[in-house]
Amino acid sequence: MKPSDDKLSGNHPDVDQPSGIPTLAELRRGRTSPKRRAPASRVSSGPPGLFDSFPAPEAPSPTEEIIPVHRPEPAVAAAREPVPSRATDAPSLPVADPTRVWSVSDLVRHVRNAIERGFGGVTVEGEISNWRPAASGHVYFTIKDPTAQLSIVMFRNRAQRLRFKPKDGDKVRVRGGLSLYESRGQMQMVAESMEPLGLGALLAAVRELKERLRREGLFDRKRPLPPFPRCIGVVTSAQGAALRDIVKVCRRRHAAVRLLIYPAAVQGPNCAREVAAGVNWFSARPELADVVLVARGGGSWEDLHGFDDELVARAIAACSVPVISGIGHATDTTIADAAADVAAPTPSAAAELVTAAHHQVGERLARLDARVRRAGQYELLRARQRFARLSAAMVLRRVSDALGQRAQKIDELGFRVEAAMRRRLTRADATISQLGSRLARQDVRRRLAADERRAAVLRTRLEATSFAVTRARNLRLEQLTSRLDALSPVKVLERGYALVYGADGRLLRSSDAASPGDTITARLSNGRLRASVLESSKS
Repeated sequence: MKPSDDKLSGNHPDVDQPSGIPTLAELRRGRTSPKRRAPASRVSSGPPGLFDSFPAPEAPSPTEEIIPVHRPEPAVAAAREPVPSRATDAPSLPVADPTRVWSVSDLVRHVRNAIERGFGGVTVEGEISNWRPAASGHVYFTIKDPTAQLSIVMFRNRAQRLRFKPKDGDKVRVRGGLSLYESRGQMQMVAESMEPLGLGALLAAVRELKERLRREGLFDRKRPLPPFPRCIGVVTSAQGAALRDIVKVCRRRHAAVRLLIYPAAVQGPNCAREVAAGVNWFSARPELADVVLVARGGGSWEDLHGFDDELVARAIAACSVPVISGIGHATDTTIADAAADVAAPTPSAAAELVTAAHHQVGERLARLDARVRRAGQYELLRARQRFARLSAAMVLRRVSDALGQRAQKIDELGFRVEAAMRRRLTRADATISQLGSRLARQDVRRRLAADERRAAVLRTRLEATSFAVTRARNLRLEQLTSRLDALSPVKVLERGYALVYGADGRLLRSSDAASPGDTITARLSNGRLRASVLESSKS
């Protein structure tokens, strides 16, 4: 469906349009032959090089400058539908014994078996009536001609394979086998496949064209996609959902990439000519785009038929830059897909493939960031665990309080180290973002190698800083441990002193506290001695 002229006349300055294209107003004034025009200046409020033609990806607006497309002649002439051959001899059915008395069930079953054997594979043409899809997925309908009608059932697994949406009044060709519905004694046909009349010849013509192009070698050349495209040429409808999906994916995965849009009809009689013109336009200007993306959203086979045209296939095969196709859904395969260097199942998947390398670089940087953070956190955790073990062995409250303050200071230093790491990583991310925005003007591989070396230097500095801080804290802990050991009562006992307790277990601080004959206990550094007082004196 073509947009109205009043919509096409609106101004939308953010769209990258190919230069040298007359506007709709100029065409109305009689300028039928397009002349070379100076390229219009590009206005964008987003990141440098970002395709920003749509304020919101959900609601794109048409552009002012529309590429004039000559109306094409039909690429594939509509073939006349072949008249099916008429059978001259009907299958012979067994003759029943007239003297036999049948039960209803036996007779119906016998007739059903005879019909299924004699008419197991037939093709019938007629008009659909009483089309009734069931909740189970099965479809029930009647096919008729002016003098007769036949009930048909198509079970769910076959109905899901239909390439079009049948409705009452459609002329169709149905293939299947006759049977008998025993509970009602009604003859019906179990359909295996169905196609609209006229579509069969068109499908055959498409298959013949595809085979001929394959024999020519038109599908043999497959070029790799550029890993870091600066500009992507897109041939699609400016009002379609495919363009919104492409813009959304590119903004999310590679914000610095530019999109140059060539509006083209993606269905109808003008589809093939306009799509081929768009591909040829980019092929003639390889300096504008590094890769061309031909896209269209899902639809019926008839909607996608324009991409089965020889004109489109030859334009894609002859394009001077790599071409990726994203046409329809995963189950749709067109001749344009076969001719493209890379065929993606959907427009979104095509955009993801084009921006895959840039996205992988971002993921690698994120993994390195996570590794640096985990290493710092692990070292801090080890320091805290060691400090906790030393604190548990402290016996003097004052020393324990002092160590607690030191632990708090270590935590503060750890937070500062972590904050410094975050700031450095933030600056590194900002640097990477700035470098990404300059990819369009510089050698991508050289800049990427420099960024990786800079990231390695930053990572080495961060690791060195973390190691130095941790080493200093460990040294301080060792000094405090040595001082604590020096103040410990056990160390005093190791120098030859002893703690003497009376028989009642009290510590003896004077010789007057014990009398001759009393039993005393002396605690040494490595054990206890029990003794008896022989004499008590002051000296």
